[in-house]
Amino acid sequence: MSKPSTVSVFTHFAKWAARATGRPGAFLGAAVIIVLWALTGPIFDFSDTWQLVINTGTTIITFLMVFLIQNTQNRDTEAMQIKLDELIRAVESAQNTLLDLEELDEEDLDQIRVEYEDLAKKAREELRRSRSEMSPAKARETP
Repeated sequence: MSKPSTVSVFTHFAKWAARATGRPGAFLGAAVIIVLWALTGPIFDFSDTWQLVINTGTTIITFLMVFLIQNTQNRDTEAMQIKLDELIRAVESAQNTLLDLEELDEEDLDQIRVEYEDLAKKAREELRRSRSEMSPAKARETP
């Protein structure tokens, strides 16, 4: 059996950390820590060191969480892109040119977006036209 790669260990840890920190218990734990820290203020005479403890702790946790959240977001986005690519590929009337669209530069994406905005505008106009051609009674029944 081969040793897991560093990437898979990190991915496994990132998934676990994202799930664990996204639960109500994690929020409650963080709130309890802050309340305990605040309650110790009078004991330490609200000193600079007392303030530094919470500032340093939250900074370190925030710094590390940014990387974990980004890793999770990247994986989720990539999985969604693969699923969408599969749907595009599987639907016979879909344009396969839209596969891997996220790899295009901004100029190409803007051009394609304009084309689809035009299609949407035409579809809305056609919908309005077909509704206006309906009888008044049927138009009220249509949601």
